[in-house]
Order: sequence, then C-alpha cells, then structure tokens
Amino acid sequence: MGTNISQLERDIGSDFPANEHYFGLVNFGNTCYSNSVLQALYFCKPFRDKVLEYKLKNKKINKETLLTCLADLFYSIATQKKKVGSIAPKKFIARLRKEKEEFDNYMQQDAHEFLNFLINHINEIILAERNQGKVKASTAGITITENGSTLTNNNNSSNTATTEPTWVHEIFQGVLTSETRCLNCETISSKDENFFDLQVDVDQNTSITHCLRCFSNTETLCSDNKFKCDNCCSYQEAQKRMRVKKLPMILALHLKRFKYMEQYNRHIKVSHRVVFPLELRLFNTSDDAVNPDRMYDLTAVVIHCGSNTNRGHYISIVKSHGFWLLFDDDMVDKIDASAIEDFYGLTSDIQKSSETGYLLFYQSRDTEK
Repeated sequence: MGTNISQLERDIGSDFPANEHYFGLVNFGNTCYSNSVLQALYFCKPFRDKVLEYKLKNKKINKETLLTCLADLFYSIATQKKKVGSIAPKKFIARLRKEKEEFDNYMQQDAHEFLNFLINHINEIILAERNQGKVKASTAGITITENGSTLTNNNNSSNTATTEPTWVHEIFQGVLTSETRCLNCETISSKDENFFDLQVDVDQNTSITHCLRCFSNTETLCSDNKFKCDNCCSYQEAQKRMRVKKLPMILALHLKRFKYMEQYNRHIKVSHRVVFPLELRLFNTSDDAVNPDRMYDLTAVVIHCGSNTNRGHYISIVKSHGFWLLFDDDMVDKIDASAIEDFYGLTSDIQKSSETGYLLFYQSRDTEK
C-alpha cells in the first residue's frame, strides 16, 4: 500500500494542490456502492463546502445522524496530515445500516438508490433541525430565521421553515416542466416537478446529449391514454413532453443501465456505449427556463463494473484541480483524461467485460459566482 500511495504523489508531482487530500475508502465487504458515491460527492466542491460548514457550525450537536457522520468523514479527510492514504468510514456505514435496513446486509447494492436516499435523507435532517430551531427561537411572537432576520409570528409563518430552500436544494434541485397540448383546442397546460437527479434511458452508440433529447421527446396521448382537458371538459388526444425549467448547480444524471426483461424474468445490465462529454450544455430546456445557457463541466463519474446486476463493483473517477483520479475503494490512481473513454460502455454485445458510466455529476461553471 505504501508504494501505491507514494506512487500517486510521484504521479501528481509538483502539481499536487495545496490543502487537498486524496484518500481511498476501505470496503466493508460490499460497500463499494457507498464509497464510489461518497468520493464523487466529496469532489463536488459546493457539496463538500456545505458539509464541512455544517460540521463547523454544529460542533456542539451530540445527536448522531447520517449527516453528522458524513460531516465527520469529510472533515477527517480534509484535515489529514498526509496528502494521500486511506480511511475506514466505519461510523458512516454503521449509521447508514441503522437508518435503512435495505443497506444492512452484504448483498450487492445499487449506487443510484444510495445516492437518492442520501441526498433526500440529508435534506430531511436539515429541515427537521431548522424546524426544531425555529420552535426554540419563536418567542414573544417573533421568529428568528436562519439568516438572522426576523419574522412576525402570524398564521402563515409556521410554514416558513419548510418552504425556504435548504443548501441541498440550492446545489442539486432542478425543476422539470411537463407540457401537455390538447390536439382538439390547442390549449397547453403545464405542471412543474422538482428533481435531484435526472434519470435517462440509454441507446446503443449514443451520447448524453442524445439521451437528454430523447428524454424530452414528444409523446402522443391517445386511445386508452387520452388526456382530460379542462378546457374541453372531456378526454382528448394530446401531445406531452418533459423539459427542464430550472437547471441545477450540480446536474446529477442517472443512466438507466439496469432493465427488467420479462422474457428472462430478471433485471439485465445494458452496457451500451454512451459518450459523456467533459463539458455539457442542455438543449431540452423550456421556453421560460431560468438559466437555459448554463454550461457544465464533468466533475465525477460513478462507474459500474461487471456484466450483470447481481455481481459487480463500483469505482469512481473525479476531476480535481485539472487532473483526473480513479478511486477504487482504498486505492487511488491518477489517470489520463483520455482514459475516460474506457468507461463509455461497449460498442457491441459480443464484448464481455464492461465498465460503464452509471452516475454522472456535472458542475455548472457559474458556481464560484
């Protein structure tokens, strides 16, 4: 292990960034799904900064939550004396297994399910703590808000805590708008929904841009699937499409590589080649999109290795200070940017080995502003 660590430092050489640490995470039997996602999130800088800020603000909190365990882990990495090495995220995994029994075993787990659970659970913790804080601070008809301003305590202010966005919302939340056009009266109705990640279908030899265009393809609602038009007061044929109305600070994309096949009565892995570029712009935005021209840079990729769903392994690649690193549990290696192509997927079904991009994290260029 020692030679591997010093090799990494040799590979990075004089480019080694000040105050940065590259630490692998020990695998506790089946925890590569968690390790790979945690590394990806650690190198999404806006997320790391907020987690470390939470740690500093809440030093006196004795109650253990998944967020305090995550903050302790990130803080432990960020304050290491050595530049490289490995850490055993024991406390975090123990807490995770307490919080969700589906993760409390040694079976193969899904990295996307873990990401989804973690982001939502952290958000709930922040909201619960904020509500608790408001109850304590609410005296004499005055409520002190998180940013220090005050609200008069009237009938409407009790919901303020939950309606104000959390930092999880600010980083990951985007808005989709579903637009439905009645083909009888031409009336367009739209409905918004929030998302923390976008889940896209994959086709053979395509790109992420193509997948996102398909995500927003127009679908015709007809026969048994007609749309109830409020204007016509009846069921009508209609056209529906999904577009992005608000682009998040960090765009998390989930490539739907595990598909249920009825003829086999099981899930299979779709290892199709899907190119994910180093920079991305979304073209499936709505006409009233808040920030349609946002440019994104690829920050991290969680990769599924293996040809089926029940066996396999997760690793991650991350961009840090202009170069790319591969994290495989407790092992960390510097890789060339050209090696990213190895994780696009297979060009044909004949090839057996498959290491495929599964979760992609794109960070918007305007985050520093």
